Amino acid sequence: MSDIHQVNDLISIEVDGDIALICIDNPPVNATGQAVRQGLYDAVARLASEGGVKAIAIYGAGRTFVAGADIKEFGKPPQPPALPDVYNRIEASEIPVVAIMHGTALGGGFELGLAAHARVGIEGLRVGLPEVALGLLPGAGGTQRLPRLSGIPFALDMCLSGRHVPAQEALEAGAIDRLEAGEPRDVAIRAAQDAAAGTLKTRRTCDLTVTPDDDALERTAEKLRKTQALLFAPHKIVECIRTATKTPLSEGLQFEREAFMECMDTPQRAGLIHAFFGERAVSNIPEAKGEARPIDKVGIIGGGTMGSGIATSCLLAGLPVRLIEVAQEGLDRGVATITGNIDGAVKRGKLPADKRDATLAMLEPSLAMEDLADVDLVVEAVFEDMGVKTEIFGKLDTICKPGAIMASNTSYLDVNEIAAATSRPADVLGLHFFSPAHVMRLLEIVVADKTAPDVVATGFALAKRLKKVGVRAGVCDGFIGNRILSHYGKEAAYLVLDGATPQQVDAALEGFGFAMGPHKVGDLAGLDIGWATRKRKAGTRDPNERYSGAVADRICEEGWFGRKTGKGYYIYEGKDIRPNPDVARIIEEEREKAGITPREFTDQDIVDRYMTAMISEAARVVEDGIAKRPLDVDMVLLFGYGFPRFRGGPLHYADTIGAAELVRRIETYAKEDAHYWQVPDILRRMAEDGTTFADMDKGA
Repeated sequence: MSDIHQVNDLISIEVDGDIALICIDNPPVNATGQAVRQGLYDAVARLASEGGVKAIAIYGAGRTFVAGADIKEFGKPPQPPALPDVYNRIEASEIPVVAIMHGTALGGGFELGLAAHARVGIEGLRVGLPEVALGLLPGAGGTQRLPRLSGIPFALDMCLSGRHVPAQEALEAGAIDRLEAGEPRDVAIRAAQDAAAGTLKTRRTCDLTVTPDDDALERTAEKLRKTQALLFAPHKIVECIRTATKTPLSEGLQFEREAFMECMDTPQRAGLIHAFFGERAVSNIPEAKGEARPIDKVGIIGGGTMGSGIATSCLLAGLPVRLIEVAQEGLDRGVATITGNIDGAVKRGKLPADKRDATLAMLEPSLAMEDLADVDLVVEAVFEDMGVKTEIFGKLDTICKPGAIMASNTSYLDVNEIAAATSRPADVLGLHFFSPAHVMRLLEIVVADKTAPDVVATGFALAKRLKKVGVRAGVCDGFIGNRILSHYGKEAAYLVLDGATPQQVDAALEGFGFAMGPHKVGDLAGLDIGWATRKRKAGTRDPNERYSGAVADRICEEGWFGRKTGKGYYIYEGKDIRPNPDVARIIEEEREKAGITPREFTDQDIVDRYMTAMISEAARVVEDGIAKRPLDVDMVLLFGYGFPRFRGGPLHYADTIGAAELVRRIETYAKEDAHYWQVPDILRRMAEDGTTFADMDKGA
């Protein structure tokens, strides 16, 4: 008969004859908080002192083994015992210890398994060391024990990718010793009995040696120097794994711990942690938690790039879609695009091949708007023209059933004006997807003046179902992201007019961490989009504003819209990309027209001006209430505009500069252009009282 002892509230010991089970019960994910760490340490010590046990199995209660650290402890002083000390105690145990892993074993959870003397996985298990995504490295033995068990290439892959590795792959690599089916406690009993009988091989990882692979280490180090030069943790991971080949485990663990603490002190770690928590906090607002309306069928108007992408995203989430177009040719093109997107999802492993046909069967193409009468949500995704959109919404008002939500995918236009075209503005909101909509994770949920609370909650529920990051935005021209983009985009143009080349601007900002500079992004998105916006807003342009679009307008007048025409700021021929020499001529002519004498800018000048412009408008977006919190701005720029994740977002980055320095910069730049460079009131107040955008997030 089993004898059960409670070590503390989260850890229990069950002794049955000559075997013992240690159960971790810390729902929802058995995180390695202080009580779990202390309980594990005490449980192993207690069993050692009492004697009589020949094998120990550690398993987790609930739906998963141990899915990592306790996020409640992030940013707080560490409380003993430290995770490495607990795992070293487990490894040093004279009694063999087997880890029984099910669900997910991530970070410190997988490192717990590595510290045991054998590892048994339960079917469906996925293991991973995702610390690199937080600017960290595995700090409880992962870089030292995994190479001893699975070799250097596998350890490099796991530690640097952060991916969740399926159990079968982990078994084949030697990271786990056995794969079984069954309930964790039942598997734990069998594994402990086998370990006691010697039929499950147990050994200490510290007794194993690493098979050298200098080529793999050098190839990886060289690749990281080229692709992740601005990051810190990946390079330290390679150093740690290299150390595992040269030193005893105890020395390697000490090196790993020191490297882990170095990572903790980097701005990259702070930025990545901010991004990690921001992604989760962005929907933590009362409006997102209200009761949502049920969405069982979606209608989409427009089969172009955006409409097809939105349809694909809905289909992949299991939502039936009725796609509406005005002409058969456009409808056929939309269906073909969606089919290609779904096939791409199968190819990338995002959709099982056997679900491909059933997924496409949920798509109903139609040329009749009347077929939207029974849908729960309509997303209008036609081109940016207020007259067209208000006409569509006027028709939807007569077609859609009571309670149906009518949403516009507009990028800039006034959602209040669109809503006013209906008799039920409470049912209208903006759902601003980003292209390609089935890939990009950002969804701006634009709340108009009369949008009903349950409609807003439905927007957030939809974002969650589509696996997107939903961010609440107020109504203004461009909402959060495009409003900020329109401002800092002007500075990129001013830099070129004043003396930089488009290539220098792009290279400087790519050196800062953007995947692509603004001119390459413009070419990719299509320069005609910005051209149309500038023409739309020409009549409302402030006469005191220095016009920034002269060069881009000239490029568009030539019919060069970027990649889709083979020419823009750059020339595109297959994979070959090179500067368009005619753009240099246009720039020179526009400078001469404006009487500008070009001057030199360093890369740092470019980054400082571009980022200060971005931060200035981002601050005004918060000040105006278009974004509720600074973190909302950060998440929009991270997930929709390619802002480097390790920098946390523009307003997180602003805190690293300091409000006083930002005010000084703006006032300096204002001597050249007082209209463009204006200090936001919110930034001036912060400079005076020493507060930060992070303080505002905490207050919110």
